[in-house]
Amino acid sequence: MVASKVSIVIVNWKTPQLLAHCLHKIEKDEGFKNFAIHVVDNASGDQSVQMLKDDFPYVHLVANSENVGFSKACNQIIPSTDGDYVLLLNPDTDVVDNAISLLSKFLDEHSDCGAVGPKVLNEDGTLQLACRRSFPSPSAAFFRLTYLSRIFPQNELFSKYNMTYADPDASTEVDALSGSCMMVRRKAIDQIGLLDEDIFMFGEDIDWCWRIKEANWKIFYLPDAVIFHLHGASARLRPVGATINLHKGMEVFYRKHLARKYWAPFNALVYAAIWLRAFVFILINFVRAKLAPGVSMKSS
Repeated sequence: MVASKVSIVIVNWKTPQLLAHCLHKIEKDEGFKNFAIHVVDNASGDQSVQMLKDDFPYVHLVANSENVGFSKACNQIIPSTDGDYVLLLNPDTDVVDNAISLLSKFLDEHSDCGAVGPKVLNEDGTLQLACRRSFPSPSAAFFRLTYLSRIFPQNELFSKYNMTYADPDASTEVDALSGSCMMVRRKAIDQIGLLDEDIFMFGEDIDWCWRIKEANWKIFYLPDAVIFHLHGASARLRPVGATINLHKGMEVFYRKHLARKYWAPFNALVYAAIWLRAFVFILINFVRAKLAPGVSMKSS
C-alpha cells in the first residue's frame, strides 16, 4: 500500500451536515488522491456515523462509545496514520480550493518548518485571530484585559499575542497556530509526542506548538492557503462545558510552561484570574440566554 502524503484527522461531535460539507470541499483539492482522511466520531448519537458509512466510504472511521474530547480522539488516530504530514482539521471548516495542498507544498519546501497553518477566516470574511499568535504570557493577558491591545492594534508590544500589527497577507513565522486547521510534520510529532490529553479541548494547539518550537522547529502562518471556520460549532451545544474546558486548557498550559518562571503567590493569582474569567463568561452567557435565547458570548 502506498503511503499518503497527508493524513487528515477530523474529530466530530454532532455536526454531520458541517462534516459532510467539509469532506466535499476536501475532495475538490487537486492533491486529494494524496490524502488519507480519518474521522473520529465522539459518540455523537446522531446520523454522523451512518452518513460517513453511506456517503464517504473512503473515510477511515473510528466511532467512540463516549465523548473522549479532542486531544484524546486525535491521539487515537495519529499513531496509526502514515502520511508525511498530519493535518488537524475541524469539521466546521470550509476548505478553499487547494489550501491543503498548499500547506503540504510549504512543508516540502521548508525542511526546518515543523508546522504550518492557513489564513483562517470567520463567516463574514474577517481574520480569525487565533490562526497566528504569540504564546500567552502574563503581560499579554494584561494588555488584553485592559483593552490596550484593542486600542492600539498596530502596536507590537500591546498587540503581540494576536499579532494584529502584522500584515495578514504576508507569510510569517509565528509561535502558535489554530487547531482548527494545523498541518504538522510527522518527524516533529515523532520527536515531541502526541497532544496533551489533560486538555479536553481548547489549548491543545498552543501546547503542541510550544513543544514543537522547544524542539527547534519553526512554525509558519501561510495566507495563500485559506479556510473559513464556523468557530465553536460543537461548543455552542454545551456553552458552559466549553467555557470550563477552555479555561482548564489555559490552566494546564500555564502550569506546564510558565508557572516555573514565577513565585507561587503570583501563580495563585493567575489561576484565580483564569477561573474568575470563566465564572464571568458563564454568568454573562446565562444572563444573555435568559434575555435572548440562542445568543451566546464567545469566550475566546
